[in-house]
Amino acid sequence: MKTHLTKAMSGLLPADPSTEEWYRKLKIGDIVDGVHTKARNPQFHRKYFALLNVGFDNWSPGAIDSKYGTPAKNFERFRKDVAILCGYYDIVIRLDDTTRPEAQSISFANMEETNFEDLYSKTIDIFLKHIYGENMTAKEIDRIVDEYLRFT
Repeated sequence: MKTHLTKAMSGLLPADPSTEEWYRKLKIGDIVDGVHTKARNPQFHRKYFALLNVGFDNWSPGAIDSKYGTPAKNFERFRKDVAILCGYYDIVIRLDDTTRPEAQSISFANMEETNFEDLYSKTIDIFLKHIYGENMTAKEIDRIVDEYLRFT
């Protein structure tokens, strides 16, 4: 079972209802084994998605038509392409023996806080290059994201 603990003066305490239930079932003297890591900041994760939403809302893709039809603007594809442009990708091989970049997971379990902070910073750089140009600064984007978070 995955548990979530909070450090308190008296030691580690359950941080969510499912961990609380698990914890209550333990008997005095029970030994619990596990590997623990410090969880990433959930507010910063939320802020990153607010940044992505602000960028996506302001991004206007060019008119493209392909042999598959006219593509739709897609948030999930946008999010992955931003991660790839930021350098957070793995190269995968396809069935036809071509390769393509695949965005790395940004889940709490798969990306450490320092890498996530770097991704956030590089995402702003990507937005300045591909969406806003010289019309905006990194500080202005961060301010807009903070305002966006206040209204959500």
